[in-house]
Amino acid sequence: MPETAKHPPSTAPGAPDRERAGMPWGSVLRNLALVLTVLVMVWLVLHVKLPSVGTLQAEIAELGAWGPLLFIALYAVVAVTPIPVTIMAVAGGMIFGLPVGTALSLLGVVIGCYGGYGIARVLGRETVMRLLGSHAEVVEDRLGDGGFYAVCTLRLIPGIPYWPVNYGSGALGITSRDFLLATVLSALPGQLSLVAVGTFLAAPTLWNGIAVGLSWAAVIVLTLVAYRRWRAARR
Repeated sequence: MPETAKHPPSTAPGAPDRERAGMPWGSVLRNLALVLTVLVMVWLVLHVKLPSVGTLQAEIAELGAWGPLLFIALYAVVAVTPIPVTIMAVAGGMIFGLPVGTALSLLGVVIGCYGGYGIARVLGRETVMRLLGSHAEVVEDRLGDGGFYAVCTLRLIPGIPYWPVNYGSGALGITSRDFLLATVLSALPGQLSLVAVGTFLAAPTLWNGIAVGLSWAAVIVLTLVAYRRWRAARR
């Protein structure tokens, strides 16, 4: 007696699908993180107003030895957000003078920049590119195949804020070592030039004026050097 042919199970359209795709929780969480991050940044930009230099100077003086720590903490928070860091560096020069103001400003900006870098590593590339908005194309073009010199170049070019470089570096796979080293080395001349401006505003002496000129000249020269090295590295 011949065997009865075995038929495969029904795959009619009405049959229940036993292998339904699960909920893409990774995508949902990343989009939720994007929304929350954007909302927090928008709120900070619209509602958080940095105190005037005079108010900041008085508050730091009242804290005594804790004052520099407050300045570093406030600077780090500003560096994580789209709020421009310029006023903090200029305030550092007016309050602490050139050497101390530069050291404190550099500490604050590096801590804040690394905080943004870490946030971007958590959010992921797709989410961060959406977050960067109009800055995404420039950041991706410069950092996509770059590394140390790419971060240096973007840090030094006037007009490019710090925060897109921080988030772009984390999203596009710049190593932590390259990011930190490039940030320290390239942020130093920029911070020095801004702190020098603050120092000159507080005490418009000849030496402080020379410091402003020399520091800005250093920024221009280093920008050209970093740009050439970055172009050579991409060839």
